[in-house]
Amino acid sequence: MKKHTLITVYCLLLSACAPASPATLTIMTHDSFAISEDVVTAFEQANNVDVVFLASGDTGTMLNKAILAKDAPLADVMFGVDNTFLSRALEADIFDAYQSPALSDVPAEFILDSSNRALPVDYGDVCINYDKKYFAENNLAVPQSFEDLAKPEYSGLLVVQNPATSSPGLAFMLATRAYFGDGFLDYWQSLKDNGVVVVDGWETAYYTNFSASSGKGPQPMVVSYASSPAAEVVFAAEPLTESPTASIVAPGMCFRQVEFVGILKNGQNRDLAEKFVDFMLGKQFQEDMPLNMFVYPVNQSAQLPEVFMQYAQVASQPAAITYEDIAANRDAWIEAWNEVMK
Repeated sequence: MKKHTLITVYCLLLSACAPASPATLTIMTHDSFAISEDVVTAFEQANNVDVVFLASGDTGTMLNKAILAKDAPLADVMFGVDNTFLSRALEADIFDAYQSPALSDVPAEFILDSSNRALPVDYGDVCINYDKKYFAENNLAVPQSFEDLAKPEYSGLLVVQNPATSSPGLAFMLATRAYFGDGFLDYWQSLKDNGVVVVDGWETAYYTNFSASSGKGPQPMVVSYASSPAAEVVFAAEPLTESPTASIVAPGMCFRQVEFVGILKNGQNRDLAEKFVDFMLGKQFQEDMPLNMFVYPVNQSAQLPEVFMQYAQVASQPAAITYEDIAANRDAWIEAWNEVMK
């Protein structure tokens, strides 16, 4: 009996001394999410947690899944809703409010939800990118306005994405809506008359149609990101001292996308979810994003990589259009755009 008691006590002590099994924290993301493995490992080791990333399609698809699973969420945290879909997420009431202390390092211009249900993580400008070599060899001036793009000398030289199927395509259409107001459909009719090429997605536009990409396509201008010229240098087969592309960042011609993170309601790991949101807004995570997702950090203390400082561009006057206005009119604008461009 005495021996049995000692064994029991010994086993209990062993159990008490053994480290607790890691919890699991699930992060729902869009398919374009990427971050360095060692950065994730640092968070896991500091918090005794296994982080699982749940890739859930593009932004719209991911948001639909989160709304449908609102009462039994698929994850603890969701990252990647941008300002074109923000109001839909807030109206669906899928996020719990959380005032992260890390917000003190984020400029107010990025904090679009004053109740802190969706917290900004990164931003990037969607602009027209152009093939420097094409314009130089053809002695053609780079267009500097939306109106220029409708001129005969640029006929057939621009490829864009369908705003109904592409996030950058939607961003570019919103920039034209902000610039021309109710007249934006007349502008798109002029682009159509001038031979603008429309494809469904960014990858086709950039890698097949764009002349400066691997596809060596027929169009020297493409809707892409102002950070794309830096990506051209990073992923070049041979070292480059100059990017083969650049962005047109004239006033009003770029749309600024801001991406957000939120803690999903009814999740099981609230404390860890808060820590992960803090981590995403912290310097280590923020400084790792540019070369993984080619976006800019919102944390103003984060340092940019040298290749970003040399080759990526930022629009000083991006298109001004509120996410509430986008929410109220997005579907109607896309439908009207389709009527013009079909």
